[in-house]
Amino acid sequence: MKNLLREKIMNGEKTVGTFFEAGNASVAEALALTDLDYMLIDTEHGPFDVESVMLMLRGAELHGTTALVRVKDSNRNSILKMLDIGAGGLIIPQVHSLEEIKKIVEYGKYFPVGQRGVAFARGAGYGYLEHAKGDINDYFATCNRETLLIPQCETKGCLENIEEIAKVDGIDGIFVGPYDLSVAMGIPTQFDKPEFKAALERILKAVKDAGKFTIIYCADFNVANTRLKQGFDSVTVGQDVNFYIDAINEIISIVLFNIPCVRFLLNSCSSIYKEFS
Repeated sequence: MKNLLREKIMNGEKTVGTFFEAGNASVAEALALTDLDYMLIDTEHGPFDVESVMLMLRGAELHGTTALVRVKDSNRNSILKMLDIGAGGLIIPQVHSLEEIKKIVEYGKYFPVGQRGVAFARGAGYGYLEHAKGDINDYFATCNRETLLIPQCETKGCLENIEEIAKVDGIDGIFVGPYDLSVAMGIPTQFDKPEFKAALERILKAVKDAGKFTIIYCADFNVANTRLKQGFDSVTVGQDVNFYIDAINEIISIVLFNIPCVRFLLNSCSSIYKEFS
């Protein structure tokens, strides 16, 4: 059991992913054939649940791309089931307090870090994968190391407690949701405001001081390039459905109007990311 996204980040590599909203295993397989480091299956805003996500995970695994899942909330069942079916890590939205963070670790990490319920489910190959065959404590240690728990900093409470949250054992990194964070700060999408820039710097410093990594959502690749230069370890750029729509529109523009193609968007999930990877 090896989390390739974690390995790249631990090696100091910058990584790039996108939100997976199309909700089809074949699309997941196609995304896994690109140069993406990971896809983020969205069950918070997307309509998917455990059984459909399991199929998407299989599609991603065919070609070695890490699949993270943004769970719908921080409840035990939301965390436990997505890990059991084989998610490489979880993004947990709408956390407000240190107490919630401790519960997330309790639900998502095995003993002695947490109290995750023991089950040799799909993620363990039903007990037949190599890491699940030996001593139970070795199995726990492997899962705790390779399965990522990443709270999303998008609330005022999380921002105000980010130093303490980042230090919690069992929390692997922090995902910044800039849109909801700006709303929580009372300055919706005003990303150039000094107070918003200061908030990002505070998050970066707190997480770096704790020895953890940072991921941030970016609406386009120009913003993503800026965030990587700013110090973020990873960027989640846009969402797959937008790439698909834009690619089709680009093709139509070329065919009907002979508009020069600056970048052939049909390959966007590979070529665009090379701009800043």
